[in-house]
Amino acid sequence: MNRLILSLAAIASVATALPAFTAAANAQPVTHREAVQQSRIAQGVRTGALTPRETARLEHREARLQRREVIMRVRDGGRLTHHDRRVLARHENHISHAIYRAKHNARIS
Repeated sequence: MNRLILSLAAIASVATALPAFTAAANAQPVTHREAVQQSRIAQGVRTGALTPRETARLEHREARLQRREVIMRVRDGGRLTHHDRRVLARHENHISHAIYRAKHNARIS
C-alpha cells in the first residue's frame, strides 16, 4: 500500500514538472542557435570578413526568421510543434551556410 502511494506521488510530481521542463526545452535550441549565429556575424564584422552589405543581408535574414518563429509560437499557443522546430532548423541551416559563404568569400570590408 505504501509503495503504491509513493509511486503515485512520484508520478504526480513528475507530471506537474513535465510541462515546465518541455517548455524550457522547447525554447532553448532555437534561441541558443540564434545567439550562436549572431556571434558568428559579429565576429565576421570585427575581423573584417563581412562587408556592411553582407552583414545587413544576414541580419535581415535572422530578423525574418525570428519574426517567423514568433508567428509560429502565437499560432500554437506559445509552443513550437515538432514540425515548426524542423522548419526553423532548416532555415537556420540555410542562414548558417550563408554566414560561412559570406565570411569565406574574397570580399573584404
